[in-house]
Amino acid sequence: MSRSTKLFETYKLGPITLANRLVMAPLTRNRAVPGTFVPGPLAADYYAQRASAGLLITEASQVSQQGQGYQDTPGIYSKEQVAGWRKVTDKVHERGGKIFIQLWHVGRISHVDLQANGAAPVAPSAIRAKGKTFVNGGFADVSEPRALELSEIPGIIDDFKRATKNALDAGFDGVEIHGANGYLLEQFAKDGANKRTDAYGGSIENRAKLMLEVSKAVVAEAGAGRTGIRISPVTPANDVSDSNPQALYDHIVDGLSALKLVYLHVVEGATGGPRDIAPFDYASLRNRFSGAYVANNGYDFELASKVLEANAADLIAFGKPFISNPDLVERLKQGAALNDWDKNTFYGGGAKGYTDYLTLAAEPAE
Repeated sequence: MSRSTKLFETYKLGPITLANRLVMAPLTRNRAVPGTFVPGPLAADYYAQRASAGLLITEASQVSQQGQGYQDTPGIYSKEQVAGWRKVTDKVHERGGKIFIQLWHVGRISHVDLQANGAAPVAPSAIRAKGKTFVNGGFADVSEPRALELSEIPGIIDDFKRATKNALDAGFDGVEIHGANGYLLEQFAKDGANKRTDAYGGSIENRAKLMLEVSKAVVAEAGAGRTGIRISPVTPANDVSDSNPQALYDHIVDGLSALKLVYLHVVEGATGGPRDIAPFDYASLRNRFSGAYVANNGYDFELASKVLEANAADLIAFGKPFISNPDLVERLKQGAALNDWDKNTFYGGGAKGYTDYLTLAAEPAE
């Protein structure tokens, strides 16, 4: 029997209409073609299998080689990568799906072996993160970064703008700026990682500047109705922290709202961990933002339905359940059991744990 909830209602997101309010969150899978960082041959199948989600957001995709932080993650800065992503978007659209790409610069969460000529990763300040990256087939400590020169920052903004144009050329319905989980834009925003004394450091206004300038550049290329952003106000992911996250993110969201981005995708709590890791008023962000609020982190059917009914969010993002349940929407509708995911196949590999999870229709009869 089909369950009735706002989760399965259509939703108008800017110029596109979503079939339901479920969003597939971006999930790094490390299966791009080594050397070219083109989406792998199975990527089109993987995303098409999950096209029943109201909106698919791809795995994070670096806007430049400098922006790469993990082995075999896809890019969106070369012609070959654009062509590879076009195969993905075509197949998703054939299934009636809608798909945004997440644009990514990892900043200091990288390794010299992933950088051109073994260069140091870049960051707002030369502070090494306490964290690991996936490189050379295993996990390793991130490398010591160097601080970006003031003269280099316009080039970072241009990389995001160029990647946006490439994404549209690849057939994406829109783009999501990755401003979360301890990567470059969040490194600039949070005072634990940013010790600069120039126009991009010090005050909340200065530290928020790069995230807002990148957003403005992306909107100029894609239009506000096709631009979203992901933030994570209190996550400890990748060793980021801020002394006053509420004031910081109230300011950031005021700036994003003024740009009229189509959605704000918020990791509530610790990424992939406790939702109550630190006090934070997420309702403040929802009330400040003019577009759709996408709630993320630890949602199941019951919590998602409750939050939507209370009008505390417009869309709900699910992560790992989409890995092992390509037909998650149908399973939730029917109240059917969910497949368990295999952590051993999350990062890297081939079809196993990627495109071989069964749908309800394909499950053998008991």
